[in-house]
Amino acid sequence: MSNALKDMVKEVALEARELNKSFGGLTATDNLSIEVARGEIHAVIGPNGAGKTTFVNVLSGLLKPDSGEILFAGRDVTLLSAAARVRQGLARSFQITSIFRDFTTLENVMLSVQAGQGHSFRFWAPTARDKSLREPAVDLLERVGLGDRVDVTAGNLAHGEQRQLEIAISLATNPSFLLLDEPMAGMGPEESQGMIDFLKVLKGSYTMLLVEHDMDAVFALADRITVLVYGKAIATGTPDEIRNDAAVRAAYLGEEAV
Repeated sequence: MSNALKDMVKEVALEARELNKSFGGLTATDNLSIEVARGEIHAVIGPNGAGKTTFVNVLSGLLKPDSGEILFAGRDVTLLSAAARVRQGLARSFQITSIFRDFTTLENVMLSVQAGQGHSFRFWAPTARDKSLREPAVDLLERVGLGDRVDVTAGNLAHGEQRQLEIAISLATNPSFLLLDEPMAGMGPEESQGMIDFLKVLKGSYTMLLVEHDMDAVFALADRITVLVYGKAIATGTPDEIRNDAAVRAAYLGEEAV
């Protein structure tokens, strides 16, 4: 089968159609359309102010678009709340780490497992001993490399470990699609490489849309890349295509990135 034909038959996991979002006179998302194929890592890059986080907020349901549509697994989710999208299988990590800092790593993930099972917040002593919550939480912490940190207060974890915990919290909702907003933010080179290695392990098991400033991470992980400038997509392609696109070099990457 030719590559072109393979591309035609790829299942689309998430599709944004002509999304627009403005704040007063500022257009943050400008007629933006993106398709993310099932099983791929699709990176979204762009300079500061390009509208990347606004785009992720619209996809996750934290913001409503002014116009346009969002299809997830073929269903129109444009008007669904963020919580409803999580129940559909769309999970999101944040640019700024979002954890319960005074709870242990295990308690953080158990709460997310509980939410994924459709229960409201009821974290009291009997629940804390509930095997149906504890066992999957421990398994997830092992999976993200925090198996020996289950009893550590989350606020005492190293920054990179907190990012790993946040992804474990996202995975606890049993998603099929991960929206990752700057997972390497604030990390040093060693921590960043650890996160790259971890996301490579997840690759194929989950579809991912990755917003990231770290170009080494983007080019190491992404199957395809979309470049945003002032809320518009100026290019979409493979890492090699993006690296060699003159318009992208001029707008964002810089000649030294070639």
